[in-house]
Amino acid sequence: MGVDSGLPDFRGTEGFWRAYPIIARLGLSFEEMANPAWFERDPHLAWAFYGHRLNLYRRTDPHRGFNYLLEIGSRKAHGCWVFTSNVDGQFQKAGFPPERIVECHGSIHHFQCSEPCGSDVWEAEGGGIRIDEVTFRASEPSPKCRHCSAVARPNVLMFGDPAWLDHRTRAQQQRFMVWVRTLEESGAKFVVIEVGAGTVIPTVRLTSERMAERLRGTLVRINPREATVPNHAIGLPLSASEGVQRRYAAL
Repeated sequence: MGVDSGLPDFRGTEGFWRAYPIIARLGLSFEEMANPAWFERDPHLAWAFYGHRLNLYRRTDPHRGFNYLLEIGSRKAHGCWVFTSNVDGQFQKAGFPPERIVECHGSIHHFQCSEPCGSDVWEAEGGGIRIDEVTFRASEPSPKCRHCSAVARPNVLMFGDPAWLDHRTRAQQQRFMVWVRTLEESGAKFVVIEVGAGTVIPTVRLTSERMAERLRGTLVRINPREATVPNHAIGLPLSASEGVQRRYAAL
């Protein structure tokens, strides 16, 4: 969804390395870099990577497809919900109500202790992370835990990450399921517009299919590379912006 806003596509090692050539010289893949161990092993490198992304997401404006989706959902009697594996906060920036968003992999705009010393999750504040673009190292002061002064980290689910504090995401999911039960009880017609969800980590695709089946609704899958769908669903091999715009025009 974010690629059409100009955000980097991390699918495949080559795409990741194009976005971060310094990490390419280190020979690290996205899966290896997105690992909580770096906050202990080399926090200046870890915060260069996540800080660069945080700064980028803050200054990026969502593309028009977000506005089309918001308008489609706002027309409906029961409104809409967002279920996203993106951690970039673009849906909130586009005007979707934060209380109607599930961020199943967490949010880069929220921090936690890297230890962790407790259960606190707090909003990232300040003017961003300062990064030396030549060495790709975060400058001090890097984010610290508000309670124990250990290195802080984004409240994002990384690879091999038993320390991720998931209670913020679980609360979002609980609110989402209350809405789903309301739809079931009302007999409302239901549609899932799924955009750019891949098969490598299929959390969003599986959730879309499960919700469409549970509520006997329609699944519209917009994906330029992986648009295959189950029976009775609609697959559109288009980019996010173009696919959403076409659905908007059709409605």
